[in-house]
Amino acid sequence: MEKFILAIDQSTSGTKALVIHQDGKIVAKSAAEHQQIYPAPGWVEHDPDEIYENVKRTAQEALKLAGISAVQLAALTITNQRETAVMWDRTTGKPIHHAIVWQCQRTADECAALQEAGFAPLVRSATGLMLDPYFSASKWHWMLRNAEEARTLLAQGKLLAGTMDSWLVWKLTGGNVHATDYTNASRTSLFNIYSLQWDAAMCDLFGVPLEVLPVVKSSDDLFGCTADIDLWPEAVPISGVIGDSQAALFGQQCWEPGMAKATYGTGTSVLMNVGGKPALSEQGLVSAIAWGRDGQIEYALEAVIRVSGDSIKWVRDNLGLFRSFAEMGELLAQAPRNEGVYLVPAFVGLGAPYWDPYARAAITGMHRSTGKPHIIRAALESIAYQVRDAVELMQAETGIRLKVLRADGGASDNAVLMQFQADLLDIHVAKSDIAELSAMGSVYLGGLGVGFWRSVEEIPTRHLSYHAYEPSMDMHERETHYTGWKRAVAAVLRSDAKAEATSRGVNHNEGVGT
Repeated sequence: MEKFILAIDQSTSGTKALVIHQDGKIVAKSAAEHQQIYPAPGWVEHDPDEIYENVKRTAQEALKLAGISAVQLAALTITNQRETAVMWDRTTGKPIHHAIVWQCQRTADECAALQEAGFAPLVRSATGLMLDPYFSASKWHWMLRNAEEARTLLAQGKLLAGTMDSWLVWKLTGGNVHATDYTNASRTSLFNIYSLQWDAAMCDLFGVPLEVLPVVKSSDDLFGCTADIDLWPEAVPISGVIGDSQAALFGQQCWEPGMAKATYGTGTSVLMNVGGKPALSEQGLVSAIAWGRDGQIEYALEAVIRVSGDSIKWVRDNLGLFRSFAEMGELLAQAPRNEGVYLVPAFVGLGAPYWDPYARAAITGMHRSTGKPHIIRAALESIAYQVRDAVELMQAETGIRLKVLRADGGASDNAVLMQFQADLLDIHVAKSDIAELSAMGSVYLGGLGVGFWRSVEEIPTRHLSYHAYEPSMDMHERETHYTGWKRAVAAVLRSDAKAEATSRGVNHNEGVGT
């Protein structure tokens, strides 16, 4: 009997279920979006129950489309939106509040107060992370203070906390397993990336009790078996649990130090494998665990971009400037240059290298002849500018000059964006022809964990292919574009964020090479 792996790809915008054959091919896929909840400016939430129902529905539909039953599954793997925080009642299985999404800025003041009190170096030295509302710990603390049931359940020993992978594992196993993996744990601000344990000092600092947190495992460990009879009666092993950006790094086969990729999603993660020892950044990069596999830990440096593809969605849905991506392409053709118009998509603050949660979005450089095509182009180009910010910082921190950037994620399908990215970076951009790199990364790890493949050498690669984009823009034009971008960013930063960014070598007034 043929065996398959079912991958659950739970992202910021929706959930996909993919059935993968042992030869590495995707044989069936189902997808469902979930509601984006905005209760206040800068606040973003999801409904965990809605997400779990979508997981079950898409999983069942994917099996049906593939013409197989759960008994033919060697494993179920999970890759997930990172940092999104959930808390729930272990007895009823009900969330005590909507999930607080990684983009949410409601805890910006709390993080700023900790920063002003001098705790940022302590947090960085233990966790490798910035002191920022992007990460999970302050979100859990907010729930403990504001969710009506939180304190009662905590006192009764009934409260659990986790990132989205933990929530799904707990639900899929019928409440029998409360676990996460190293990659997701390393994004919480509570996990020590050196000792590989929850850090008691960080838990005290953020006010999150150790006892509510999950057990931490390697990505290729066995996390338990499915036990939700509403899903299917068979017990399917769960393995290959990993945060989506790290999953894409593994799926891109960036298995050697110095290899880097950018995942162009709702936000964008630029991630570089740095090997078996963590590399701490002093200039705005995040140190994280790339994955745990076969008893070994690999580390990564990451530049976090809060909003990239979501800016295109904003231009389409909020401004109504286009209805389809075909129409977007036609409008872009009408404005082959941005004519000095820039969109800084700081809808929920700015990440690396600025790390200003209070920055807000702006469109700059408009003139009387500015039209829809210019604003659409400005939104698209803002993604590439932010990636250049990230790559330049990464190169400065590591001393490694990237020769190629591997690209994946939904926005990487846009050829205009990918060509502009290659031009702006002046390097080769290799765009994967497989859109589902995060899912494939979790599949590779889960497959190794359950013996679907016995080694990385057995992982099939013949189906992997790339579209190459080569730089063709001259230096003067490239740097003129980038200088305009940095001036636009400077206009939305607070004065203290400007000063901090300048101290890290981010010059807002001059272009590189000009």
